[in-house]
Formats: sequence, C-alpha cells, structure tokens
Amino acid sequence: METTQAIQARHTIRDFSNQPVDPAIVEKIIKSGFAAPTNNHMREWHFVLLNDRDKRQALIDPVIHKLDHKGSLAVINRWGLTNTDQREMYLEAIPRQYSMLLNASVLILPFYAQPCPILKPKSLSDLNPFASIWCCIENMLVAAADEGIFGVTRIPSKEESSFIKETLHIPAHFEFPCWLALGYPAENAKRTSQVSIDLSTRIHIDSWTVN
Repeated sequence: METTQAIQARHTIRDFSNQPVDPAIVEKIIKSGFAAPTNNHMREWHFVLLNDRDKRQALIDPVIHKLDHKGSLAVINRWGLTNTDQREMYLEAIPRQYSMLLNASVLILPFYAQPCPILKPKSLSDLNPFASIWCCIENMLVAAADEGIFGVTRIPSKEESSFIKETLHIPAHFEFPCWLALGYPAENAKRTSQVSIDLSTRIHIDSWTVN
C-alpha cells in the first residue's frame, strides 16, 4: 500500500480470525515501531509477545472482568456519554475487552522507560517518553494495516499495570502503556462508525477562528 492508503485502511478490530500471523510479519511490524521519533534518541522500548494461550489467560483473568451488553450499558450511562456514535463504539468495545486479548493472533505488551512518575510530571517534557511510545505504537498499527492485519489497544488500569509488571518481572522504571492485540479480522468483524469530522472546523490559519 501507499502510506496514505495504509493510514486510511487502519481501523479497530476486536474479533479475530484463527489465521496465524507469520512471526516475520510480527517482527516487521515491531521494526516499523522503532522507526518512530523518540524523545531522547535512545528508543528505550521493549515488547513482550504473549504467544502461549495459557500464560496469556493467566495474565488476563485476574484483571479483566467480562461484561455483557447490560453491564456495558450501565457503565456508559454512568460515564454520562450522550453522543450516539461514541455510545455505539463503547457498547461494541466493552463486552469484547476479554475476548479480544485472549483470541488475538498476536498480543503485544509494549514497555517504555519512564524516568519520572508518569502521573506526577513536573513539566510537559516529563511526558516525552509517553508521547514517544505512542508514536511507536501508531507506526506499528499502520504497518500492520499494510499487511491486512488490524487490531486494538487497551489502556490498563493502575491495578492492571502493577499486576502485569510484577508478574512479568518488568524493571521498575518501565511503564506499560497498553495491550496491543493484532490479527486478521474475523469474517463478521464489525468496524464501529467514526465520529464525522469537518476539517474546515478544525484547521485554523494564523490564529484560532470560529466558523
């Protein structure tokens, strides 16, 4: 694909087929991540591939709880969400949090060096490592789309992150930004609607303008 085509093709998938992903393609996707810009030029990023299903389930079961449609609806109502597209996305996403991680052909756990506490930054510069790892992850998602592979991220809770880091013996100065589940989409995989954006209301020339 052309770069723009790959970017436009990238979309979130939570239902995966049983088709395995060639390890060489996984390595290619991660290599694309390392082409991203980094705050200190050191690319202090590591990736744990959870290939063993039993080990994967042992990590997921203690921290991710299954919710059905009714439970998911209660959650989004508690959040006070009113946008129709946003509500539809969460109603699609929340019940699949468990299955999408367990059943993905590839489950990647990225880790990045974070010298200072991520939730207690003294300046915006303290968040540079966090910004850099997300540039890396976006590169990986686009590279995956170029291969016809799609996926989803899940941001861990504080308890989730602590459990994962302790269980996998992650060094204390590394942070866990997200789960990254990738694979070929299932035949019935759904792509939720994006909120429509009018670029003319988002692009401002020389100063902020209101159309």
